[in-house]
Amino acid sequence: MIPPKEILIEDYNYLLPEALIAKYPINPRDSSKLLVYKKGFFKSSLFLNLADELPLNTHLVFNNTKVIPARLYFQKKTGALIEVFLLEPSFPSNIISQVMESEEKVIWHCMIGNKKKWKGEILELIIPMTGKEESVFAELIDRDENKVAFTWKAKISFAEIVKAIGEIPLPPYLNRKTEAADLETYQTVYSKIDGAVAAPTAGLHFTERIFEKLKINNIHSSYITLHVGAGTFQPVKTENALEHHMHSEQIVFEKDFIGNLIGNKGPVIPVGTTSMRSLESLYWFGVKVLNENLETIPFKIEKLDPYKSYEKMPSKLESLQAILNYMTKKRIDKLIGDTEIYIFPGYSFKICDGLITNFHQPKSTLLLLVSALIGDTWKEIYDFAKEKKYRFLSYGDSSLLLP
Repeated sequence: MIPPKEILIEDYNYLLPEALIAKYPINPRDSSKLLVYKKGFFKSSLFLNLADELPLNTHLVFNNTKVIPARLYFQKKTGALIEVFLLEPSFPSNIISQVMESEEKVIWHCMIGNKKKWKGEILELIIPMTGKEESVFAELIDRDENKVAFTWKAKISFAEIVKAIGEIPLPPYLNRKTEAADLETYQTVYSKIDGAVAAPTAGLHFTERIFEKLKINNIHSSYITLHVGAGTFQPVKTENALEHHMHSEQIVFEKDFIGNLIGNKGPVIPVGTTSMRSLESLYWFGVKVLNENLETIPFKIEKLDPYKSYEKMPSKLESLQAILNYMTKKRIDKLIGDTEIYIFPGYSFKICDGLITNFHQPKSTLLLLVSALIGDTWKEIYDFAKEKKYRFLSYGDSSLLLP
């Protein structure tokens, strides 16, 4: 798979009226619109009808990451407000779930607002705990890398701390402050594993009512974890989209999940671009297992790994089986890795047969991913969605894309 030398990002631009950007979610969640693209035709439906639109024996893959209140505010004695936005941990581990459970010092790479006024002094914030108050301290230990160390004395986890003092970070394009209702609405009903700073928004439409319909229709479901990073909101600013710096995100796969995927006979449809990126990354890890004669192979999928030449190019099942054998040999039940996979037009999908997703920003990597799946038809679909007054972006309506 040889990548093109140039992809002009302007070819993936479109006019998005401010009025079509959904500032708030619809209630109930599953009453959103659903644009269905199937066999070259598309139509307008409702998300409530999703189960009836899916192919027989579909296997849906959900991302069960949970958004953490990653935006923290510390006030200096002078009154200056310092905003600390958690991006990724570096101590005591780079594994997000472990760091969230830590009851001692943690260090995070952050985005820092009003950084010029933070001269290096240790900042204190009171944690309102039941019955008493505790303190958490923040110290800027690496100004160049924006590394912040957090310490506290109470016997509580870092997850409990951020839930007590943090704010859910809404996407910047919503252009509004976080409200109390966002704590629930900007979270999927199946969110489980703390670690994302953005929601896997295709999943926001699902309700228990939808899951019941899926079960009746014999639609299978399983879960992976990809902790969505802030980089997902970064528009492509380079003229040639291939020069865009792709963000890295942490993914987690259970051994049972891979076994179930091997046994699956129907189409695999990810819920959201994060699930799609995870599944395709999994395939490429299998390629590495089969091509690199190493005792231990790091699960790290770099931006252009899928476009390199490999001696062995396995089928989907061969790749998954190689991973399963590797995990059995290493006696591990969980794969934890990082991916910065870049899916753009010309990419050949290895595991995914379709996609459930919202409508994305102009000139974004997510729009490139959609185009890789359905080609230039995305333009007709987006024009149709605008004409029918679909709601766009994170809190917007949904689409089912079956090329």
